[in-house]
Amino acid sequence: MPPRPSSRPSRPRPDDVPGLPARRAALRLLDAVLRRGEPLELALHGAAQGLPREDRALTHAIAAEVLRHLPDLDALIDGATRQILPDDAKARMVLRIALAQTLRMDTPPHAAIATALPLVDGGPRKLVHGVFGTVTRSNPVLPDPPTLPAEVLARWSDQWGAGMPQAAAHAYAVRPPVDVTLRDAGETATWTEALGGTSFAPGHVRLPAHPVDGGAAIPTLPGFAEGAWWVQDIAASCAARLLGKGGGRPALDLCAAPGGKTMQQAAAGWRVTALDQSKKRLERLSDNLARTGLAADIVAADLRQWQPPAPVDAILLDAPCSATGIYRRHPDVLHRIGPRQIMDLADLQAQLLARAADWLTPGGRIIYATCSLERAEGEDQVARFLDARADFVLDPIAPDEVPEGIAPDPQGWLRTLPDTLANMGGTDGFFIARLVKRAH
Repeated sequence: MPPRPSSRPSRPRPDDVPGLPARRAALRLLDAVLRRGEPLELALHGAAQGLPREDRALTHAIAAEVLRHLPDLDALIDGATRQILPDDAKARMVLRIALAQTLRMDTPPHAAIATALPLVDGGPRKLVHGVFGTVTRSNPVLPDPPTLPAEVLARWSDQWGAGMPQAAAHAYAVRPPVDVTLRDAGETATWTEALGGTSFAPGHVRLPAHPVDGGAAIPTLPGFAEGAWWVQDIAASCAARLLGKGGGRPALDLCAAPGGKTMQQAAAGWRVTALDQSKKRLERLSDNLARTGLAADIVAADLRQWQPPAPVDAILLDAPCSATGIYRRHPDVLHRIGPRQIMDLADLQAQLLARAADWLTPGGRIIYATCSLERAEGEDQVARFLDARADFVLDPIAPDEVPEGIAPDPQGWLRTLPDTLANMGGTDGFFIARLVKRAH
């Protein structure tokens, strides 16, 4: 006799719940960032491996919203219970994920908690469910702008004054604009009109907000396929601008990938050798050069072991740094970068700057740049270098060398902060100095 069919429906396996794999991947991704200190973009590959493109995008979006609003999410959790959760990091993280979806991504509360509870995996499900219900029933609203992490707020206040973190928080709340650099600066008016944007300098266009959704539509815009321009924040573009015209002279672009500054130098007539340690990132540089029709010699090597066959007239060192200046696009840096990492990176920068400086011809120039909002990686770094190297002087940057709305520091270098161009969409945080090797 065949077995009687059961009248009870079979329970779906946990990962058959719609949307659950992306949430599980978001939990892994946040663990990689907050516990192991991995960069969000690099950790995404491992955390979301095997997921379809849509789920990978959802994984990234959830993690980014949690990181952007972490202090405020924790304040809601702590305000709802005294039981949670210093000793149960997973339960707290699951609550962060559920609340971020409900409060920032328009996910209905019942859907957010339904995909959150399976992530607790034998932990305090009732407590998580109860805390989530307590928070959502109060109809909370996350602060606008978001609250910066306490350690970051204290560090930036100490370096720049109380107004800087306030400006940083306001910039954090707004999607960063998309800037492009043109292959031919003489066509600025043409491409500004074609792209419907605005220009702050020859060779620059800031795109309007509406055509681009997270960068997905960039390749469809006029001029991209034929290599007329590439995406590059206006602050980052200032570094290569300050080298001027090349006239066929040799130049080095160190730590070059993905290649925006390499292409700028090539377009300005420099004979560029682009060096980077990452072969994968250099593939992107090669693709960008091919698309734009620009030329550069590409070298995959560690700057600490490599050296050029002969001195050169110009060097651009966009040094490895904390990347706190691009926190708007990469919110993970505010949670995984602290004083120890900043000091370690400053030591590395000093080594690289000292090494690269020896490769200049007399009268040659080196641009030192970091996408950092830390003085240790910018102002202090250059001051220490000049104290140690009597054969170098600072070449002050003139106001007419930089885009409209960006002013050089009275000391002669360039520093962009969260209030730079604030009324026009802002910029990344950057430090740039131009140093000249004495001729005699």
